[in-house]
Amino acid sequence: MISTSNLSLRFGKRVLFDEVNVKFSEGNCYGIIGANGAGKSTFLKILSGEIEPTTGHVDITPGKRLAVLKQDHFAFDEFQVLETVIMGHKELYDIMKEKDELYAKPDFSDEDGIRASELEEQFAEMDGWTAESEAGELLDNLGISTDLHYTQMSDLSGNQKVRILLAQALFGNPDVLLLDEPTNDLDLDTISWLEDFLANSKDNVVIVVSHDRHFLDSVCTHTADIDFGKIRVFAGNYTFWYESSQLALRQQQQQSKKADERRKELQAFIERFSANVKKSKQATARKKMLEKLNPEEIMPSTRRYPGIIFQQEREAGDQILNVKNLSLDGYFKDVTFNIYRGEKVAIISRNHVAITNFFKVLNDELKQDSGTIEWGVTITKAYLPNENDGYFTDDLNLVDWLRQYSEEKDETFIRGFLGKMLFSGEEVYKKSNVLSGGEKVRCMISRLMLAHPNLLMLDEPTNHLDLESITAFNNGLADYKGTLILNSHDHTFIESLADRIIEITPAGMIDKQTNFDTYLADEEIKERREALYAESAAVQAN
Repeated sequence: MISTSNLSLRFGKRVLFDEVNVKFSEGNCYGIIGANGAGKSTFLKILSGEIEPTTGHVDITPGKRLAVLKQDHFAFDEFQVLETVIMGHKELYDIMKEKDELYAKPDFSDEDGIRASELEEQFAEMDGWTAESEAGELLDNLGISTDLHYTQMSDLSGNQKVRILLAQALFGNPDVLLLDEPTNDLDLDTISWLEDFLANSKDNVVIVVSHDRHFLDSVCTHTADIDFGKIRVFAGNYTFWYESSQLALRQQQQQSKKADERRKELQAFIERFSANVKKSKQATARKKMLEKLNPEEIMPSTRRYPGIIFQQEREAGDQILNVKNLSLDGYFKDVTFNIYRGEKVAIISRNHVAITNFFKVLNDELKQDSGTIEWGVTITKAYLPNENDGYFTDDLNLVDWLRQYSEEKDETFIRGFLGKMLFSGEEVYKKSNVLSGGEKVRCMISRLMLAHPNLLMLDEPTNHLDLESITAFNNGLADYKGTLILNSHDHTFIESLADRIIEITPAGMIDKQTNFDTYLADEEIKERREALYAESAAVQAN
């Protein structure tokens, strides 16, 4: 349905893509992956026509409609919300506007009547009469309530605009859908709805860039890997690609292994993975694809993964944290719990500001309205906040920046921790106040490791990180022997780490000793969650 022929892109001497020939077929969802700077977002812009390739071209089957998730949050400020969504189907929107202009003419002529009749016929063929209800349903599912549907876009927050632009891209069932980081600023419930929506799109081509591994695993039938200046498409989701590429890397490092032994090992891996995707909505199709996959197609990746290891300077006592009747008006109410040594606790809420405020209260950065917090006497805390700009306000180089947080001041020692986070050579002398978002988080992780904590508090720790850093961070925390309190919009992060879920709302809390997927699937918990949020909404409405 959409393909590239001999596509290349060069910026001066740098070659981003070299003679790329790739085809994306209907009925499939492709996850575009690649290291930072590999050109994932740039490739989507080439497919959409926003960027012209140096050589080659993009072909789309004639008559097929392409939709793109827009990134400019101010582009539609002069329009109302519902109109902005319908604008996602340009042909339908143009017909609507022309119809309205014709009927508004004071001197409506016979020619106008004939043209209006033609437009009405086209409008009906495109299901135009259900356009507003379809747009409204998308908005409702994405958390934009009905009372906002006729609001001016300029009056809304950036978070709300993100959701509206996503509804715009999804509107009208486009044949080809290009999504760049569609889960940004979405809560876990909305991400789950989007996963189901895309997984149930049967005849479309969906091409998505995302750092959310659970999202990629849930919706993608194929993985398109940008590496070596090429794009290679594999059957299977991100987890399959990651585990198979790691296996291929280990095999490459074991040069003494015979080719036949390596092939058998890869084939056995593929068969095991095929058996493990039975719970997927698209399990049958994926299993057939994996069975046809040639093990020799799998190559080790050139990706570099940070070395993230958390070690405790001393082990904590049994009692870690006692919270009693903790409240902050409008965000959480009567939160009461005890946390004990070694627990991995996820704090969740539909309101990400409530979670951030909760962590700020725990870290003495914000004062609660009522309630008490009591820490164990043997606690060594380390905190990773959601917003870290306040840590990077001076022009210290990275060595001097990290030295502030280390008892050992030797430069070689400090550079070792920076090296674990992929800062090497002259990079360690970069000024800390010019770092990118991802670089700042990697520095903050170095700071966490230096603290040797027995308690880690992490608020949205994967923000700004690439897939490689997220995976390494996840693996490091899985091996961590201390106590963990975290919040994340990354489903895999919570599911793979947490053994207890605490959900806070303005009307009360839920505390359950279980993993995340079980928590979300429990019918009694579902009813309790909906009741709490309904009560919260009713209080806010009054």
